[in-house]
Amino acid sequence: MKNKFIYFAVLAAMGLASCEPEFENELSDANYSAGEADFSTYVAVGNSLTAGYMDGTVSRGGQLYSYPNLLAQKFALVGGGTFEQPSFADDVNNLGGLMLGGMQIGGTRLVIDFAAGGPEPIAGTPTIEVSNLQAKAYNNMGVPGAKSFHLLVPGYGNIAGVAVGTANPYFVRHATSPTATVLGDAVSKNPTFFTNWIGANDVLAYATSGGTGVNQTGNFNPTTYGPNDITDPQVFAAVYNLIINGGTNPITGDPVTGLAQNGAKGVVATIPSVTSIPFFTTVPYNPLTKSTLGQGNEAVGEATINALNAQLYGPLKQALTFFGAGNRINLLSTTGGNPLLIKDETLPNLSAQLTAAFTPTLGAATAAFYGQVFGQARQTTTEDLVLLTTRTAIGSAPTGVPAPLDKYGITYPLEDKHILIPSEKTAIANATASYNMSIKGIAQAEGLAVADMNMIMNKLVSGLRLDDGQIYTANYFAGASNLSTVLFSLDGVHPNPRGYAVIANEIIKVINSHYKSKLPIHEVVGFPGVTILGSN
Repeated sequence: MKNKFIYFAVLAAMGLASCEPEFENELSDANYSAGEADFSTYVAVGNSLTAGYMDGTVSRGGQLYSYPNLLAQKFALVGGGTFEQPSFADDVNNLGGLMLGGMQIGGTRLVIDFAAGGPEPIAGTPTIEVSNLQAKAYNNMGVPGAKSFHLLVPGYGNIAGVAVGTANPYFVRHATSPTATVLGDAVSKNPTFFTNWIGANDVLAYATSGGTGVNQTGNFNPTTYGPNDITDPQVFAAVYNLIINGGTNPITGDPVTGLAQNGAKGVVATIPSVTSIPFFTTVPYNPLTKSTLGQGNEAVGEATINALNAQLYGPLKQALTFFGAGNRINLLSTTGGNPLLIKDETLPNLSAQLTAAFTPTLGAATAAFYGQVFGQARQTTTEDLVLLTTRTAIGSAPTGVPAPLDKYGITYPLEDKHILIPSEKTAIANATASYNMSIKGIAQAEGLAVADMNMIMNKLVSGLRLDDGQIYTANYFAGASNLSTVLFSLDGVHPNPRGYAVIANEIIKVINSHYKSKLPIHEVVGFPGVTILGSN
């Protein structure tokens, strides 16, 4: 029945899309103007958000909705030149994903399966072969996965480095040479206007990994960073200044030409508060109910809760209370939602104490296992964020864990990779605030426009009313209830086409204000949202 509602909602959305709103004092082609800007050669620099990444990949169809491509369509009305994006013509079936030497290294795009419910990767094998090198600089130089300092790294586009993680397969496809840099290829286009939205991955990779990386604040050598680490704010500021103003590449010692160094105007974008995106806000901290634990049978679920309280949660609560940590665990309720069981590495480890407490009843070997498993265990609170990818792990069996502790989040603690705890959220927030301060300061010094995407994201959390009268929110697809207002794709991190249209419009508004341009905006309602298939 739920799928039928989704189907009807799709039809309704199609009908609504044909009804375009009318606005008073709307711009017409008679008064479009570039103002103080010169859009004849527009170059976009950034990461996946710039490349048009959505639903977990870049696909031939999805790339068309990248915000730089949408901007270029409006720039063309006032003298904007040709805008080329990296070719995805080899994505013949519009599946996305990546192949390297015939081996799949990137998943296909996510879809909602009309029959099964989804989301799930669309069936098929990718046809995008990374080794088919294009060796060409493009107007859209967004590279999925790139952090700020990656834009300055020679060899980031060297195919020999993909297998060992020193090169980026997306940049490999079009780097002009094995030693090229992203920034070097970008400025080789001699931009007259640019957008720069880099920096999200400097903190996002840490967040989406559940904080498994290292907060590198205080470490000024990015060559020592791991893929999920937080970039030191001073490193970020120095790199960002080089990207805009040029200088000396600290990695190679070579001179760097910045995007604005030859007089180009442009827009820089701040980094959104990444923990407010659906990837972190969709799965509640307390999803365990008698319905979910009973797989729809509440009687079974209630019996399960009573058994868990008697056999696990009650004894754990009693033991932890004796050791002064009784607040870590509470009994499960049969009348509401219950928190998940997680490991919090910041807690004092009570493994030895629990082992001693359980030895008389469980025996030495089993008690030692219980002590190891629950020494830093606690239940989630409202201050924790459960990753979107964790929902498939809840209730699954951890590798090598025997019954009755073989259910993640219920009888066995979820791991660091599954949850963002408060200390990790604080590290993310502090880094983001520092990065954005640098972005705004550098932009102000150079006279560049700033698109405050962090502010826009904060508005989306509570609801953002656009010019079409519709209120959009930063929620994940939930079926018919929010089909027409979802701005995020099914990966929970990147926008869908409608979301990229919103981003393009916000940048256009900033351009119109800062450079006295007169550019029209896109009608968001006319853009597609979530991809729903009859079957996969």
